[in-house]
Amino acid sequence: MATSPPPARAGAGFRSPAPATTPAAIGLAPGRLASLDALRGLTVAGMLLVNDPGSWDHVYWPLDHAAWNGCTPTDLVFPFFLFVMGVSVALAVLPRREQGAAPGALRNAALWRALRIVALGVAINALAAWWLPGRDMRWPGVLQRIGVCFAVVAALAIYTPRRAWWIAIAALLALYAALLLSGGTLAKWDNLADRVDGAVFGRYVWDRDALTGRVHDPEGLLSTLPAIASSLLGLCAGVWLRARRLKLLLSAGMAAVLLGALWSWWIPLNKNLWTPSFVLWTGGWAALALLACHWLIDVRGFPALGRRFGVNAIAAYAGSQFMQVALPALGWQQPVYEQGFARWIAPWGGEELASLAFAIVFVTFWWAIVWWMDRRRLYLKL
Repeated sequence: MATSPPPARAGAGFRSPAPATTPAAIGLAPGRLASLDALRGLTVAGMLLVNDPGSWDHVYWPLDHAAWNGCTPTDLVFPFFLFVMGVSVALAVLPRREQGAAPGALRNAALWRALRIVALGVAINALAAWWLPGRDMRWPGVLQRIGVCFAVVAALAIYTPRRAWWIAIAALLALYAALLLSGGTLAKWDNLADRVDGAVFGRYVWDRDALTGRVHDPEGLLSTLPAIASSLLGLCAGVWLRARRLKLLLSAGMAAVLLGALWSWWIPLNKNLWTPSFVLWTGGWAALALLACHWLIDVRGFPALGRRFGVNAIAAYAGSQFMQVALPALGWQQPVYEQGFARWIAPWGGEELASLAFAIVFVTFWWAIVWWMDRRRLYLKL
C-alpha cells in the first residue's frame, strides 16, 4: 500500500526520474539515491507480499500483523514507508528550498500531490464498496494516511527550522500518549482512537462489530498524529544522510529502538493504535535499515535490489490494490488459489506454504510489470 515520494513540483503522468546521486553528491543537489529507491522498493514488495496471501486463514506469523499488542515483521512495513517518505522530502524538497525556490510554489505542489494521493485511496475504497458484495465504503485508508503525512511533513520542511521538527515529534508523541491514556483503555473497540473514528466516520471504516456497532480502523483519524511523527523521523534522518552524518544516524537509530522498547512497558507496541512506543521502535529500525542500504549500495556498490519497485511504487501498489478487488469480484481468487497452489502444495507443504507461494507469485507478477516499465523508462507519478 504506497506511492513513491513526490518531487516538489506539480503535474502528473509519466516522467523519467533524476539520475541517481553518488555519495559525494549528497547534500549538494536534489536527486535520487539508489539506496533510497531500493529501500522504498523493498518496502513496497513487502506490502504486496503481506497484503496478498492465497488464504487469510493460513498465513505464517511473521507475514501477519500482531493480533493487537506486539510487533511482527509485517508491522514494520507501513511505518518504514512513512519513514522513507520523510527521507525523500529531505532529499527532494529541502535542496530546492535551499536553492531559492519560492515556498508558495513548493507548498502548492506538495498539497496538490497530497490531495491526489488521498483521492486515489478514496477511489480504490469506493471501487471495493461498489464491486465487492457486502463491502461498505471505507473513508480512511493507507493512501489517505500517506497523503496527510506527506502534506504536513512537506509544509514543516518548507516553512520551519529543523529544531521545530524535533519539537513537533516530541509534542505529537506526548499529546497522543496523553490522549490515549485519558481514554481509560487501550482495548480494541473501546479505546479513544476507535471512539473518535466512530464519531467521525460512523460505520464507514475498516472493521465494525455487528453486535455493538463499535468500529475500528488501523488508519483512523487520531492515530494519524503519531504517524506524522514517523515521517518526521525520516525527514530528520534524511538531513543527516545528506550531510553524511552516518555515525549520528546509527546512534539515533539504536537510541530510538531502545527508547521504543522501554516505552512499551508503559504503552505497548501497537500498530493499530500507532502508539508512541511503536513510532520510536519502528523509526529506529527504519533508520538502521536506511543506513545499511546506503552503506551497501551507495558506498560498497552492491546491487540496488528492489529499485524497480521503488521508482514505480505508485504503479505497483495501486495496481495490486485493484487486483485485490478485481480477483474476488470476478470470482477468480478462490479457484486460482485452490487449483494453482493449494491443491498440489498443501498436501506436502501445508496450507501456509501454499498461501505464501500465491503471495510470492503475486509479487513476482508485479515485479515483471515494473521491470518492463523501467526498461522503457516509464515512471508513473501522481
